[in-house]
Amino acid sequence: MCTSFTYLNNDFYFGRNLDLDCSFGEQVVITPRNFPLPFAETKTLNSHFAYIGMATIIDHMPLYAEAVNEKGLGMAGLQFTGNAVYHKTKNDKVNIASFEIIPWILGQCQHVQDAKKLLKDVNIIDTAFRPQVPNSPLHWILADKEECIVIESVKDGLKIYDNPIGVLTNNPEFPFHQMNLTQYLSLTKDYPNNRFSSNLTLSPYANGMGAFGLPGDASSPSRFVHTAFLKHNLYSDGSEKDNVHQFFRVLNQVAMIKGSVLTENNTMDYTIYSSCINASKGIYYYTTYQQPSICYVDMHRYPLDESSFFAFDLQKGDLF
Repeated sequence: MCTSFTYLNNDFYFGRNLDLDCSFGEQVVITPRNFPLPFAETKTLNSHFAYIGMATIIDHMPLYAEAVNEKGLGMAGLQFTGNAVYHKTKNDKVNIASFEIIPWILGQCQHVQDAKKLLKDVNIIDTAFRPQVPNSPLHWILADKEECIVIESVKDGLKIYDNPIGVLTNNPEFPFHQMNLTQYLSLTKDYPNNRFSSNLTLSPYANGMGAFGLPGDASSPSRFVHTAFLKHNLYSDGSEKDNVHQFFRVLNQVAMIKGSVLTENNTMDYTIYSSCINASKGIYYYTTYQQPSICYVDMHRYPLDESSFFAFDLQKGDLF
């Protein structure tokens, strides 16, 4: 259960809510240009673009939930249970494991167009990082300031969808979310006029009734619609502070409160953290469930030609 979206206002921003029933040892991690990136079935990238994001570190390797590279390209993996299918190795394809795809793309692509070219030959394989670390069923949102796509590995193979909405949640597959959005095309941020009947004198009794019917539950289709409506109607004065605050306000509207969403196993899904990355400047802003104050890490304050990554425990203080 997760929500991700993009936002462009002077700078380009990319971020997400990560919703799970438990923490996964997450840290903000900077992977510099000369940290070796080995892959299970393809050549190691010994030199690559630097990137910053949220990751768990296992055996001295950051496994990213989302990240943005120094060129302003962002990518996030979101839960896709029941639809994600990873495949056997194919000799005529570039075989990439699901946990490798974020570093593989962000390490060598400057733009979405670069990634589209690489993805034409990709087969996402069912290879786990370690036997005790099984693959998560995911699909991915990939975006720069010009365009956005969704990447889904399903039974029929790898699907790439243009995503002009700039939003992604979870199941069903992305074409459903595009179609489902059309059911809400009558919603508006404006003060509504009477379209019910010209024979009746009807007027709103409260502000905000133009968006009456906007879904507010925690299901992935509802979060998709709610986020898309807020993203495409929000106002910011274009300053860094206002952009970041508005970005988090959107995420807060679709965040999960402990106890409000129970899983099939009777555990509680909740928003473990929220992120807003200024992809233009390489600044990773975040909040956590326990600490709603905005904290940040600026990757350009660290030497990006190093061969060792930089990891930061999540802060408990207000740094923004």
